[in-house]
Amino acid sequence: MIEYVKRYQKLLFGIFLGIITCFFAVSIAAPSQSITPTINSVNMQLLSNEASLISYQQQAESVLIAQDSMSSQGSYLKRFVAVLSGDDVYPTPAMTFATGAVGAALNGNRLIVRGDFRGLSSPLRDYATDPVSPPNPKITSGVHMHRGTPKENGPFQNTLEVQIEPNGLNGRVKGEFTLTDEQLQALNNGTLYIDLHTKSFRAGELRGVLKAI
Repeated sequence: MIEYVKRYQKLLFGIFLGIITCFFAVSIAAPSQSITPTINSVNMQLLSNEASLISYQQQAESVLIAQDSMSSQGSYLKRFVAVLSGDDVYPTPAMTFATGAVGAALNGNRLIVRGDFRGLSSPLRDYATDPVSPPNPKITSGVHMHRGTPKENGPFQNTLEVQIEPNGLNGRVKGEFTLTDEQLQALNNGTLYIDLHTKSFRAGELRGVLKAI
């Protein structure tokens, strides 16, 4: 009888160890399963941004060529792109999942800009009801061009036109500008940037420098 009880205890102990082993195996496997979709989604987002950058830069280039009859002068074009990110907002990065992509083409001092934004935390800041101080009548949307280094909030230069999707959190931007000599120098020096302001992030939710490619 005693030997039977010992065998029964060993059997229960074995079952217990089996349950514990399975529990830890599932616990270890679960994080990797949750991490994989996250990595995949990040990779997909990076690929999407890269495709958008190329697409918008080409759109800007096409507009510039069509407007200036430059079909035989394409080699004189300068091309720029900007990845809009909350990490680049200064001085406090914006904790946001939003992203944006901008492409631009330059000929002489004529700059064409095309781009988009996706997944904002809230609608764009309305400068009619929430103006800067003192008010600036040239600021007519929540997406702007500024002149300055990545470690400063430089002076406002231009407003970009915005076409917002029905959800109010996605949209497209465009702009067509004749740059001043100062703005042109800033663009060529990598100190012309675009930022986007929302109701949740009044000082800026996305920001990115126009960089030559």
